[in-house]
Amino acid sequence: MRIEYHPAVERELREIIQYYNHCATGLGNDFLNEFDQQILRIASNPYQWSEIAQGVRRALLRRFPYILYFRVMDDEVLRV
Repeated sequence: MRIEYHPAVERELREIIQYYNHCATGLGNDFLNEFDQQILRIASNPYQWSEIAQGVRRALLRRFPYILYFRVMDDEVLRV
């Protein structure tokens, strides 16, 4: 499944990583690793996650207080 990101995602990820690295060395990388792992879990079975609005689903990160919102555009595209 191909993953597309909303244009704001890259900017938000940079800000979050910078914030966590300021809190503790390497914590930003831990966040990014968890983000990437959650994206892979979502892509492997996107319909297991709760639908919160028509076509919009959400997945919580386990360690960090963030929610990933996404849509399954078709069988080939996941938009975060």
